[in-house]
Amino acid sequence: MRAADYRSVADAIAADIAAGRLRPGARLPPQRDFAYARGIAVSTASRVYAELARRGLVTGEVGRGTYVRSDPGQVGLLRPEPPAAALDLQRTHSRLPEQEAVLSETLAALARSGAEIGFSQYGPAGTPRAQAVAAGFLAREGYAPDPADILFTGNGRQALAAALAALAAPGERIGCEPLTYPGVKGIAARLGITLIPLAMDAEGVCPEALLQAHRATPLSGVYLQPTLHNPLGATMGPARRAALAEVLDRTGLIAIEDAVYSFLAEAPPLAGLVPHRVIFVDSLSKRVMPALTVGLIAAPPALTDRLAASVRQGAWTVLGLSLAAGMHWMAGGSAAALAEAKRHDAAARQALARAALADLRVVGDPQAYHLWLELPETWRAEAYAAAALRQGIALLPASAFAVHPGHAPNAVRLALASPSRADLDGALRSLRRLAFAGDDQVVE
Repeated sequence: MRAADYRSVADAIAADIAAGRLRPGARLPPQRDFAYARGIAVSTASRVYAELARRGLVTGEVGRGTYVRSDPGQVGLLRPEPPAAALDLQRTHSRLPEQEAVLSETLAALARSGAEIGFSQYGPAGTPRAQAVAAGFLAREGYAPDPADILFTGNGRQALAAALAALAAPGERIGCEPLTYPGVKGIAARLGITLIPLAMDAEGVCPEALLQAHRATPLSGVYLQPTLHNPLGATMGPARRAALAEVLDRTGLIAIEDAVYSFLAEAPPLAGLVPHRVIFVDSLSKRVMPALTVGLIAAPPALTDRLAASVRQGAWTVLGLSLAAGMHWMAGGSAAALAEAKRHDAAARQALARAALADLRVVGDPQAYHLWLELPETWRAEAYAAAALRQGIALLPASAFAVHPGHAPNAVRLALASPSRADLDGALRSLRRLAFAGDDQVVE
């Protein structure tokens, strides 16, 4: 078979997927069996499967085979929004009754102030007062960023994009957890940055794995979620943070510390140990609300100008109204009060989830707004996600988080924040019944 012909075979499989002849979650034959059935070489079959994975049509589960994705075509891109009719267990945005009152009070206060916030346009540094307010808000025991090194973006995702673009040029490498925030996967793909998965354990990335990866082929930086890792919920202890700080100092690497979930758990930031080696990123979307939010960057002094240029070049500068609202929340106590309420809400939802999913293996921190559900052997993650969606429940399979699409564990992430607690309880109990039913027992 000519080298180009493997694409024709891949086209035929892609057509079967598009037509519904191969449904989400369907298992493809082992490559040797596929090759025999098609009359092609095993090496050609391997190229077919690689091409299908490259197109985002299939995903591999370690030791279990290759499956049609529940969201074909989404490799390297942000996941699609859940269908409007589905109960949303994909997104981790919480909505408490207090938020409505906070929004109304904020808009009224800004209107009374007479400030021309709607007509204001700021650079990445906002204003000196905004920098001072944000620096005080981000400060905690062992960490006090300099106001002069605070930058603002439209949201946390934009802050991450600016940090990645400042550290790595197209074609360069950034280390990260092997299961990571899907938004970072999409951002890296758009920027032409290669993500390099680093071995992790129950506390997060292993320092030796970071050191070995950098020695093998130099990295341009590393992206980490030290507190309430998404999707696994892991939080690094003090010894692990100290060991990673030592590696950063030894190698000269810069880490991007994603702290957007840190308001739910008390943990000293990595940036407090090596502020000159860490770009600290936070936002108000999870703490307060996503509709009117601000992304926050506390930059190492030597990188502040480079990061500011990245924010400007990406057109990621915060809007005046959002900055004014963010300052009002941070300085006036609304952000802190909502964070406290959400800590109680997240803990209650975790307790509810663990009761509803009794007898199933769940992984995660009881303070987080998300939970990792490891599936029984009777299911594969893509098939389970597709079956759940047919029952009106939207969730994310492990492949959404896997840096290498062929190395996704047999698990799904459940976001607990969005539905009412009553709806959440009903959905989780439906998911438990579905898990025990098994793929071959589900009636369409």
